[in-house]
Amino acid sequence: MSPEKPKAKHIRLTSHPAEGAWGALPIHWGHADPKVRGPIVGSTANRSQRNVIGTHSGSYGVYRALAVAAGALMRGHKPDLTNTAPTDPMGPYPQWGDADRIVSMDPFGAIVADVFRDEIAAGYDVRPTIAVTKAHIDMPEVRGAMAAGRLSADGSILLANGSAVVTKTAIEPVWWLPGVAKRFGVDEGDLRRVLFEETGGMYPELVTRSDLEVFLPPIGGQTAYVFGDPKHLADPSVTLTARVHDECNGSDVFGSDICTCRPYLTHAIEECIRGAQAGGVGLVVYCRKEGRALGEVTKFLVYNARKRQAGGDSASNYFLRTECVAGVQDMRFQELMPDVLQWFGIRRIHRLVSMSNMKYDAIVGGGIEVGERVPIPDELVPADARVEIDAKMAAGYFTEGAKPDAERLKTTKGRGL
Repeated sequence: MSPEKPKAKHIRLTSHPAEGAWGALPIHWGHADPKVRGPIVGSTANRSQRNVIGTHSGSYGVYRALAVAAGALMRGHKPDLTNTAPTDPMGPYPQWGDADRIVSMDPFGAIVADVFRDEIAAGYDVRPTIAVTKAHIDMPEVRGAMAAGRLSADGSILLANGSAVVTKTAIEPVWWLPGVAKRFGVDEGDLRRVLFEETGGMYPELVTRSDLEVFLPPIGGQTAYVFGDPKHLADPSVTLTARVHDECNGSDVFGSDICTCRPYLTHAIEECIRGAQAGGVGLVVYCRKEGRALGEVTKFLVYNARKRQAGGDSASNYFLRTECVAGVQDMRFQELMPDVLQWFGIRRIHRLVSMSNMKYDAIVGGGIEVGERVPIPDELVPADARVEIDAKMAAGYFTEGAKPDAERLKTTKGRGL
């Protein structure tokens, strides 16, 4: 009689003792089958289940902790995911199973309630990191374009009241550290150590748990707005008009005229609406990278330094004053930005509404073709933002038909418009 086979056990990522009934499930990043890839478990409800560093909700995770401390949220609360499925099915696309294409978000993050239903039923606290819904957006600049005759209502994409119909997607950051390190050309160990040190030791597992390869960083994510049918994003025969826009609260929300951010954003929305009405599809990706990812405090300090320097604000000192205050001109490194485009299955952007060579280089470097590049019309540049445009153009910011160039990447790293 053959010896009895040992009972199957849940694979644990670490030799650390389990604290609950279930050990952590493995993650095989880049596998096209979600069941093989494995779920992302960042909940603190059962620490033995955790297979990532950090926790869900990005920068809002701290607010969740505050809510628990204040007694407003019960520790260990699990979300009821009934009727939360995406309003529009997304993918799967070949890029979802390519570890070189997507390293900063979970491709299966919107459909965890479906693909990981067995794990959830077994007691694993698997949570979505992507949500897809329908909405209307209402911008006065769009109504102005209608009044000027540049846009007209069609009842489907643009309504008579000036509202545009969109499918919008919210995305939380999920970093696969080996892939992030490769994308930036750095050693993974060095990346882990610096992330640990520069966050004041907030995440010790970065240096103590090399077996954990996925990190949920406490940073802002992205929101994508689709004009037209989202499934057309993956069809290179359908004209795609797109903009990737980095957050600028002062301009985007409050209309500050020292930069071109809101004018360029609303111009892109107008172009996306027009393109969708012509049978194409439009996409605006909004990235939470306030103040060139330096933050608003630094940005406002730089504003003061620029305005108060001898001779007044000037294009020649535009980047210098930022570097003097922040130590770097720009931290919006675009290496991770194309991941959201890959998630949508995009292979070609016919009209890229951007003057940023860094964005362009990152997109084409990720294997996505770019046709026409659409600059901001000169009449949309506020008078006080002229210094910004002149400085960026003088720095080689926009080169029509530009191709990735190592020297230019080094000298203009991170700049985006």
